[in-house]
Amino acid sequence: MRRGFLVLVDRAKALAVNGYRLILIVSAGALLHCDSSIDKREIDESTRWPVGTPADIERLRERGDVNVLFVLVDTLRADRLGAYGYERDTSPNLDRLAQTGFRFSRHLAQSSWTKASMASLWTGYYPTRTGVRQHDDIIPEAAVTAAEVFQAAGYRTIGLYRNGWVAPTFGFQQGFDTYTRPPGRPVKASVRRENPTMSHVGSDEDVILAAREFLRVDGDEPWFLYLHLMDLHEYTYDSASALFGGSYSDIYDNSIRSTDTTIGILLDYLYEWEMLDDTIVIVGSDHGEAFRERGHEGHARFLYKETTEVPLLMTLPFRMEPGIVVRSRSRNIDIFPTVIDLLGLDWPEGTDGVSLRQEMADAARFRPTSITARTGFAQLNQNWARRGETPLSTESLVQGSYRYVRHVVHGRIKESLFDATEDVAELRDVSDRFPETLEAMRAEVDAELDRSPVWGAPEVRELDELELNQLRALGYQIP
Repeated sequence: MRRGFLVLVDRAKALAVNGYRLILIVSAGALLHCDSSIDKREIDESTRWPVGTPADIERLRERGDVNVLFVLVDTLRADRLGAYGYERDTSPNLDRLAQTGFRFSRHLAQSSWTKASMASLWTGYYPTRTGVRQHDDIIPEAAVTAAEVFQAAGYRTIGLYRNGWVAPTFGFQQGFDTYTRPPGRPVKASVRRENPTMSHVGSDEDVILAAREFLRVDGDEPWFLYLHLMDLHEYTYDSASALFGGSYSDIYDNSIRSTDTTIGILLDYLYEWEMLDDTIVIVGSDHGEAFRERGHEGHARFLYKETTEVPLLMTLPFRMEPGIVVRSRSRNIDIFPTVIDLLGLDWPEGTDGVSLRQEMADAARFRPTSITARTGFAQLNQNWARRGETPLSTESLVQGSYRYVRHVVHGRIKESLFDATEDVAELRDVSDRFPETLEAMRAEVDAELDRSPVWGAPEVRELDELELNQLRALGYQIP
């Protein structure tokens, strides 16, 4: 609970005057000067953020005062975070979350392109079932989104985004009392963006500042707050975060460090305003990024491990000590069925996504889960930007240690099978060694592709040239 909230707001205002870089920041990268925030939060967490037990997980349903913060870091792959074993110190704040909450160690996005991935995340359905697979597809009003579930339960729902693929244009505003792209301010000349197509106006600090104002004004009632960050997608960093070199891959790591610090500032607000003990914090991503592991870069083209294995971190309104690792397969479509189940709310029946609450409780008790091993599916139309052309579907299925990938190359279907037990990076095709596994997984993918969209034929909205140019500015190739 936020004890003495008004006093803490006054303190935050004082920080805005006396510690300008903490509140009215000039660039996300400049926040790296504030790394001491992690140590500050550790000083008296025992009083502001108590240690929880497995029984406390069950009692969340009885509380009725729990807020939900969902931070989506666009284009973040799991294996570039320290919490997932990365050797570079890219993510001290996110690592701290993992050490005090839950880390889902085998987590899968449902596409490598933002719109398709986020449509699945919000509704709990695979892309085959949402029907959102092309640039002008929209989420229909008949769909029930996670935000609508929170709204119906009496939550104040706020969405702040910077990626045009999740704009209201495409139906992503459903269930939000306020859904907006914060106005962008010019960034400092010292800030570098290594993608030449990117705008030089606006950064994730605009999202954080808008979130802070919401928490300051309306943070007393139960709320659901969604923040969609884009600095990593834009490879934004500055001299303070340029710690790892100058290659394309190094710059990505620099930008993770910068984004991590931005998130740290947001966590400081929750800490200073004593909101950690009544807030669930979730950090995830819509897809990863390729760095020529197979000869190509970027995302929205293929569905290999590097573009679909993303992080999922979750802290509850109490600390878990030590941090808990959920090792069973999880998926973006499971995020909100899980959170809504934790809170005792009602998620729509029959979705592909399921609650992971039991697995979390089992892991917190350090015992094997009784949940049957699940598979994970991802799908992408390689012609998502070209309405009227024949769809070129690429699919990925993970089952145990195996990953099956199928896509079209130069008019021919290519299939691959990888075994992560002997090849962690999944670079060696073992199709010839396990033909029966290949055949079984192919059949499962074909069965998934035969399923129809839940809400019928996808709804389409024609985009005007201004909207198309805004999306091209993200670096996507749209005719």
